[in-house]
Amino acid sequence: MNSVTAYIGLGSNLGDPAANLHSAIAQLAGADGIALRGVSRFYVSKPMGPQDQPDYVNAVICVFTPLDAHTLLQRLFAVERAHGRVRDASQRWGARTLDLDLLLYGDQVIATPDLHVPHPGIGERSFVLLPLADLAPHQVFPDG
Repeated sequence: MNSVTAYIGLGSNLGDPAANLHSAIAQLAGADGIALRGVSRFYVSKPMGPQDQPDYVNAVICVFTPLDAHTLLQRLFAVERAHGRVRDASQRWGARTLDLDLLLYGDQVIATPDLHVPHPGIGERSFVLLPLADLAPHQVFPDG
C-alpha cells in the first residue's frame, strides 16, 4: 500500500494534559510505520458533555504512514492504553488521560463499525478545527 497523510486529534483533561499530549506525540513519532510531519499548537477547550470535569488540552498532528486505517487506529488505542486510558462506552464524554482520534486518512471515506473517517462531527468542533487549521488551513474534507 502507498503511504498516506493522516491527521490525528489529541485531547487530555486528566493529570498533566499538556505533558500527556507531548508524551503521546513522542510515542507516535517513534513508532514503526508512522512519520510525524507536523504538530499544531495546543488549545484549551471546555469539555463536551458533562461540564463537571477539567478543561481539555487539544492538538492535531499530521503523520505520513503506510499503515492501513484500521491498523493505525489500533496503534492509537495502544498509545491511549499506555497513558492509562480505559475505554468505557457508558462514559462517552467523560474525563480522560488521553483521547486519540483518527480525523482524516488521505481522501478516504471509511464507515465500519469501529471506524468512521472523516471523524464524525469534525466540522462542528472548534477544538479539532482550530488545530487542524494550523497544519492544513485549506483542507477540504472528503464527502462522508
